[in-house]
Amino acid sequence: MKHVSVLVPNSPCILSSVIGAYKVFSTVNMTLASQGKRPFFDIKMVGITPETSLYDGLFVVRPDTLLEEIKKTDLIIIPAIQGDMPTSLRMNSAFIPWIFDQYKQGAEVASLCTGAFLLASTGLLKGKKCSTHWVAADAFRQAFPEVKLMPEKIITDEFGVYSSGGAYSFLNLMIYLVEKFCGREMAVYCSKMLEIEIERKSQSPFAIFTGQKDHEDEPIKKAQLFMENNVSNKVSVEELSDMFAISRRNFERRFKKATSNTPVEYLQRVKIEAAKKSLESSRENINEVMYSVGYSDSKAFRTMFKKITGLSPVSYRNKYNREMLVA
Repeated sequence: MKHVSVLVPNSPCILSSVIGAYKVFSTVNMTLASQGKRPFFDIKMVGITPETSLYDGLFVVRPDTLLEEIKKTDLIIIPAIQGDMPTSLRMNSAFIPWIFDQYKQGAEVASLCTGAFLLASTGLLKGKKCSTHWVAADAFRQAFPEVKLMPEKIITDEFGVYSSGGAYSFLNLMIYLVEKFCGREMAVYCSKMLEIEIERKSQSPFAIFTGQKDHEDEPIKKAQLFMENNVSNKVSVEELSDMFAISRRNFERRFKKATSNTPVEYLQRVKIEAAKKSLESSRENINEVMYSVGYSDSKAFRTMFKKITGLSPVSYRNKYNREMLVA
């Protein structure tokens, strides 16, 4: 039997990621019981304190086991944490050495959504790939530059360390773990019972690019706004650096430091975000949308669109444009 420790953070967390992890593994056990077989998972809800109050006291989670009682576990599930991240990490600092020690003893570790911040704080992600919610990607990069963040991924898996993308995509990681430990047949059954779409690979179609502006470099912030207000025009890095009287090399360095994107990457993402909004709400054809965001080469536009969103422009419009769907 595999011992699973689902952590109950001592701070604001996403309740669904605690309950969801418990539910998926419990479904495996209930399915096996219906077949006259022994359960596969021994699931423990593990906390630092006897209870955690969430959502302004509307919900209370009472772990059945306290951290100091768990001497050995096989799999650790770190749910999504929220609120001010440095504060949340401090409130959950007792988990950090325990997770590290358990991993060194052979346990595997999985973070769900923004649980990646707590996992990264252990040092176990250094040099490894990791995902988290796309909205937290910039903050994660700044906090943990030594981690290979892959925010487009739903699941990462390296050396017994797992992570998932944002929000309810953690359920895809749960099904992935069920398949890894219990086989494909059980994973398919659980995905059908819980109606979780199996084999989702990317969270890119869900990402909304707003641009990192939480910095103090005013010329760079103005350059960002200029790009966003001129998506239909062709704008070069030379023009931008000249506009703000900064050498190109220095402009590129400052821009990347402030936004976590190069100027070219930022401009591409701004244009594709504008194209996405048009495809979601208008009846313009693909070429009209392409021209409206400053592209003239259809192949280049389609290639960049798919690189950023994971979908072709046509597939994206069919997925999100209700009018086109009805038509």
